[in-house]
Amino acid sequence: MSGNKKILNKESVVIKFAGDCGDGMQLSGTIFSESAALMGNDIATFPDYPAEIRAPHNTIAGVSGYQVHVGKETRIIGDECDVLVAMNPASLKANLKWVKKGGLIITDEDSYNEKALEKAGYTSNPLEDDSLSSYRVIQAKITTMASETAKALGLAPKSAAQTKNMFCLGMIYAIFDYQLETPFNLLDKKFKTKPQIADVNKKVMQEGYAFAENLELIESKVHIAQVELPKGRYRNITGNIATAWGLLAASERSGHKLFLGSYPITPATDILIELAKYKSLGAKVFQAEDEIAGICSAIGASFAGALACTTTSGPGLSLKTEALGLAVMTELPLVVVDVQRGGPSTGLPTKSEQADLNMALFGRNGEGPCIVIAASSPGDCFYQAYNAAKYAMETMTPCILLTDGNIGQGSELFRIPKVADLPDIKPPVAKPNDPDFKPYRRDPETYVRQWAIPGMEGLRHRIGGLEKTDIFGAVSTDPLNHAKMVENRSQKVQRLANRLPLQTVDGEKEGDLLLVSWGSTKGSVSTAIKEVRANGKKVSHAHFSNIMPLPKNTGEVLRGFKKILVCELNSGQFANYLRMTHPQYQYLQYNKIQGLPFTVQEIVNQINNLI
Repeated sequence: MSGNKKILNKESVVIKFAGDCGDGMQLSGTIFSESAALMGNDIATFPDYPAEIRAPHNTIAGVSGYQVHVGKETRIIGDECDVLVAMNPASLKANLKWVKKGGLIITDEDSYNEKALEKAGYTSNPLEDDSLSSYRVIQAKITTMASETAKALGLAPKSAAQTKNMFCLGMIYAIFDYQLETPFNLLDKKFKTKPQIADVNKKVMQEGYAFAENLELIESKVHIAQVELPKGRYRNITGNIATAWGLLAASERSGHKLFLGSYPITPATDILIELAKYKSLGAKVFQAEDEIAGICSAIGASFAGALACTTTSGPGLSLKTEALGLAVMTELPLVVVDVQRGGPSTGLPTKSEQADLNMALFGRNGEGPCIVIAASSPGDCFYQAYNAAKYAMETMTPCILLTDGNIGQGSELFRIPKVADLPDIKPPVAKPNDPDFKPYRRDPETYVRQWAIPGMEGLRHRIGGLEKTDIFGAVSTDPLNHAKMVENRSQKVQRLANRLPLQTVDGEKEGDLLLVSWGSTKGSVSTAIKEVRANGKKVSHAHFSNIMPLPKNTGEVLRGFKKILVCELNSGQFANYLRMTHPQYQYLQYNKIQGLPFTVQEIVNQINNLI
């Protein structure tokens, strides 16, 4: 219900919830984004939180945030916020630069005491010194109001104060004219074993809703445009959960049980947690004592005939490299999911980069080629995880899937596909008692050897990390045989390009400027190109999902443009890779290494500088 307030229609809005760790910002953002999806909005989300388990209270280092872009079409998380919910001075200071001029700030007046202001780096109170005059500000005693409501329902004072995030969430629902039934159902589901907590949170939300309804500053309610989608089943899904589902789908389609051997690491752990729920689908999950044990257990499972996977982030990928070489040498299928984060070493554990590409391409001793692919969005993680399993099993080679923290922990609206509609997966499994079986005989077109699974009669063969003779598989140190086997393993990966989709170009097939992207930068780059095209500029875009090997027509795509700008969240790793594989072209670079995604405006400015 809109009451007597005017209605303002908007295509989309960006809202950021920010506060101290423990203020419930991740929960608030998750509930709001799931509600928006259920109410017909498209969504894109961006959790942003510190690496410390409990960072110092009221400091900028301890600010946790959750950004939600909702509307008719939301390929990106949004450059600037229409609304900032800032629970304390530190969260206001850390996020004010992301708020649009004239945007709305909701903040808890109770938190602006002298000590909190000092720890946040303020010399005066921003609620009193006119420094927020460019914004609309709702300052209210949120903790006090939420606590009074919660204590009246029997909560202890400390627990009552923790409901302030629900009060703010209720205000947001009122401002955007969302009904409370959907978040109430979500709260009932989350706290199904603690119904009193659910009831308290719902009552506090109602109070926040009523408070915002009566604010004179809120002159109108905002109606956000709904997305127009094909019929189907949809859900709000994170990239990590989509990755897990893609692996489960590949297991069903291939007929091989899924095994995951992994060690928990931010930001990849949710894949491990999600797959542990699906024992009923035949998934076996092993939480190993370390990264090395994780990948070695997966190699053992692959030898035994499973769709074998291991998940990790940058530091863990470093530890897995020796065993990756073993998987290359034994020519066993293996999926390695790397949810990239800022490095080197432990670096920025909760921030995102695309800086593991060199490691994925070259990070093994000897000549150890692997297949490398990358996902571009949370939903695309499903399809690329499926592809990673397909390529690994059909090529009998490890496949490294690169996602990152932005899309692994971010979410979007995802249409759940039917497994029967996905491409076939046909591993080259040998036949028992084949009188002509040779363990390293290869298909003449693909160079792929057969998969002889233990227990199959008549298929005994030697396997391990030592070099084998071509075709027969006996241990060998013969120089010419080694050269032949190195070439065979390389050809097996390169010939996958014959079965990959050709590289597409969005826009003209030739012209003055081609933007090249890979991985999670797709949304920002494509949105920026759409904006400059609206202003009459002709710019084309090639986004790469298949990296090793590159699509067969990559050279043809690059040949048509005078300038090629490679945009990536590292210091130029894909650009350097293109210089190696296609040296006849000149590559410009646009790089960002801040643990943050590209903003659309950054890409737009770079395009305008070039043309």
